[in-house]
Amino acid sequence: MSQQRVYYLLTAVSGFLWTFAFTLLLVFHVQVAHLSPVQLVLVGTVMEITCFLGEVPTGVLADARSRTLSVQLGLILIGLSLLLQGGLPTFGWILAAQVVWGIGYTFTSGAIEAWIADEVGEERLTHVFLRGQRLELGAMVLGSAAAGAVGLLGLRLPMLLAGAGYLLLAVVLVALMREPRFRPAAADERLTFGLMRATFTAGVRQARQRPLVRSFLLVSLLVGLSGEAFDRLWTAHLLDVFALPPVFGVTSAAVWFAGLAIVGQLIGLGANYAVERAGLTESGHLPRLLTVLVLVQVAGMIGFALAGALWAAVGALWARNAARALSGPLESAWLNRGIDSSTRATVLSVNSQFDAIGQVAGGPPLGALAGRTSIPVALLVSAGLLAPAAWIFARLGRRSAALARP
Repeated sequence: MSQQRVYYLLTAVSGFLWTFAFTLLLVFHVQVAHLSPVQLVLVGTVMEITCFLGEVPTGVLADARSRTLSVQLGLILIGLSLLLQGGLPTFGWILAAQVVWGIGYTFTSGAIEAWIADEVGEERLTHVFLRGQRLELGAMVLGSAAAGAVGLLGLRLPMLLAGAGYLLLAVVLVALMREPRFRPAAADERLTFGLMRATFTAGVRQARQRPLVRSFLLVSLLVGLSGEAFDRLWTAHLLDVFALPPVFGVTSAAVWFAGLAIVGQLIGLGANYAVERAGLTESGHLPRLLTVLVLVQVAGMIGFALAGALWAAVGALWARNAARALSGPLESAWLNRGIDSSTRATVLSVNSQFDAIGQVAGGPPLGALAGRTSIPVALLVSAGLLAPAAWIFARLGRRSAALARP
């Protein structure tokens, strides 16, 4: 099996497992673990602190030793974290599970993109990433549907089954995942502190010297500042403010939130297909497209916070989530073109680390703000924090256009 097909398998199966586990996760936190708004945000903050501490060491490991090994270790830890969280649904154990999950995530963060970028070549990356996302979104629809069905039997079950699924996926990838174009460090240099320091320094040097990378780091910081509170509080906002009507005679929140996820994923899938068909993924269009997608996210967050009717809030949520999902592969393809292969995973990990810094810095204050005032106030502040990212992408577009002129 070609490594491109292995990448598609990885994105599809992990997409299914992710939504199977996480579609009802916040409902589980609210209705089973009975976490408060502050505790909901603290759960995310602990995870992000772990990601912050683990991103660079695991990124360097991927560059210095093996990207496939890094991915496989990460999937194992993610699976174990879900088993822990589903088996022991108390605040303390949920926090412990976030530490395990965060370490696992950092092993996969950057390593997957760096691995496939080497194997397929930079010129094909945008197409590969967008097709991979379409497969992922299709699998996520199935995962959300499965979560809704299984969640009727118990909100713990999706997490427990997904945890076992991640462990099985890691075993399958041991047999299928290869990296023939990867050039690790020489055998006498591997996994030494000197090599880690040299690789990290080279990655940071790229981030400091290249305007594109610096701009992406700032965008990641803003996304983290705005995203943590919104991602942790939107479920509580819907449950607190709106009465969820029965769906086909079923009143379970599991069915409602699975349905919300499925429709949102279908919207994202349609947007992905339409954007590539329209030719908007070419380099010259990316800055404008990403600027528009940020503005759609900001408008969706504001609309969700202020909506007085359930369906208005849901529509705003779908718009925000679809724009956010579409931004991911476009940003990844653009950034991967601007960094060297030898430090690619490290630079991508530094980029993820800036997102983690933002989430750690923004999550607790906004969670406290929600507790002192209201959740909608915290959501509006989150929207305001994201808005400058649109200006950054617009500025990158002007700079790229100026450089392209003869």
